[in-house]
Amino acid sequence: MNITIITVGKIKEKFYTQAIEEYSKRLSRYCTLKIIEVPDEKAPENLSPAEQQGIIDKEGKKIIEKIPASSTVITMEIEGKQMTSLDFSKKIEQFAINGQSHLCFIIGGSLGLSQEVTTISQLKLSFSKMTFPHQLFRVMLLEQIYRAFRIIRNEPYHK
Repeated sequence: MNITIITVGKIKEKFYTQAIEEYSKRLSRYCTLKIIEVPDEKAPENLSPAEQQGIIDKEGKKIIEKIPASSTVITMEIEGKQMTSLDFSKKIEQFAINGQSHLCFIIGGSLGLSQEVTTISQLKLSFSKMTFPHQLFRVMLLEQIYRAFRIIRNEPYHK
């Protein structure tokens, strides 16, 4: 299986980078992983709604340019579907059974995802109603993908 993660912004903190490297290494046993970072747009504090939408749309265009052809698009959205880790693993397994062997997860910028991106999403997924820093969320997503593969293969993993 191929997994692409498209994310807005770069990782700056070394501890996040180390965690991402660790989960990327672990995942290499189960899939081909590619992480694509698109630059975030500068967003000053007091933006008007129109300015915010302009930033979201610019970031959305950059994201869409990077989505691999014929991949299954999964957007990470606060209002998306929440699943248990077991349900998430079953969903990934079902994608594979259905011949959807390239999953593309999208993590938007601090202002969210454009409607252009969410419209093409085949699964809108949420880990929580809470908001997380994008850098931390990337680590959390990698961990859950790793956990899903362990569950699919009936390999032990902390419950």
